[in-house]
Amino acid sequence: MDLVEAMKTQRAMRRIKPDPVDDETLLRVLSLAIKAPTGSNKQGWEWIVVRDPAVKAKLGRRLRAAFRLYGGAGKLATRNDPKQRRNLEAVAWQAEHFEEIPVVIVPCLHGASFPYPWVARSSRYGSIYPAIQNLLLAARAEGLGAALTTLPLWNQIGARHALGLPLSVEPVAVIPIGWPVGNYGPTTRRPIEEITHLDRYGNKAFAKA
Repeated sequence: MDLVEAMKTQRAMRRIKPDPVDDETLLRVLSLAIKAPTGSNKQGWEWIVVRDPAVKAKLGRRLRAAFRLYGGAGKLATRNDPKQRRNLEAVAWQAEHFEEIPVVIVPCLHGASFPYPWVARSSRYGSIYPAIQNLLLAARAEGLGAALTTLPLWNQIGARHALGLPLSVEPVAVIPIGWPVGNYGPTTRRPIEEITHLDRYGNKAFAKA
């Protein structure tokens, strides 16, 4: 698929069919993910592919526990916003059907998270999020549905235990992936002129007069 087309039509696809994803397709997506740049080219990442129903069930329980808080606040926040309410309903669907999703990918970074002061965290996670975006675009190009979530990681101890992670490896995100229910984009976004500032905040020099 043309890269521009993939970027224009990519969106979070949370409703996923239970149909299996073959190893060849999955490894092709992951191979493109790690073409992304990383700090000092250290490539300090690990990728956990979860297919085991028992492991998915553990992550699913943690997702639903977090969603009880997230979803409760979301219902209040979106009570007068039908579009955002639909998005919340998609997250709820994913939480309810998590174990049915064929593959869950957990990107991880070497090094524990707790020694890093807040000023260094953006640099740390800058070494994995470009690869995650590569993965999402590669999934789009393959016709797969995917959406990043961090809700299962709200309970870090539980997530680490479920995945068998040592303290020296930090889970950064959880990406359910599979063949989507429904269609991709085109997506709708605010005009770039409305959110672009020149030299300083508030100087919307590109906005039409």
